[in-house]
Amino acid sequence: MKENEPSITNTRMKKSQIVVGLTGPIASGKSTVATMLRERGVVVIDADQVYRSLAMAGGPLWQPIVTRFGSAIVRSDGEIDRGALGRLVFADQQALMDLEHVTHPVIVKEIRRQLKETPAPVVAIEAVKLVQAGLRADIDQLWIITADPATRLQRLVCRTGIEDAEARMRMAAASDSSLTRVAGDVVIDNSGPVVATEHAVGAAWEKLACKFPLDQLIERTKSEEFREVR
Repeated sequence: MKENEPSITNTRMKKSQIVVGLTGPIASGKSTVATMLRERGVVVIDADQVYRSLAMAGGPLWQPIVTRFGSAIVRSDGEIDRGALGRLVFADQQALMDLEHVTHPVIVKEIRRQLKETPAPVVAIEAVKLVQAGLRADIDQLWIITADPATRLQRLVCRTGIEDAEARMRMAAASDSSLTRVAGDVVIDNSGPVVATEHAVGAAWEKLACKFPLDQLIERTKSEEFREVR
């Protein structure tokens, strides 16, 4: 983040909260952009992390998932084996639809709870299927993060250690078909070097500050007041 870029402080009591939706295909670099927004004082709600917490043993999603997919996806420690579950659902479109039918409403409810409880003036929701899950109405700006398929494939293989064939299957399955029918307020191509993405995020942040002028958006906060809600 550049020193002369606008940042945020708490204007929650004076102005409405700004919510940015970060979406895009798997391995496009949404988390990279989310990190850059955190550096600008934004609280980020990561839908995947929300899902992980809800699907832990004892969580509200554990039993519905196990009921649908069976005990074969449960590890010896009682937790769901995400790798085993992923291999099932990414190879079977109906299985993926069943998983999303079970999980999306619960995840959306939790995201909305966190959104309501955080006092931060700017919040970002990071989710692959943000629009498809029904969160479009909850955000003020939709940022679509893209990257070319070859780059995404390389990232996914390096990040997960899976074979190319499985990575391609996941890329095909883990996409939001709703994005073909909506336009993003911001589209960031994250195929290139990090510095290029940083520049694009900085430009989008400047425009956000102009469109939604909060009284203190131009002043960097040094406090740790706005932490992710858990």
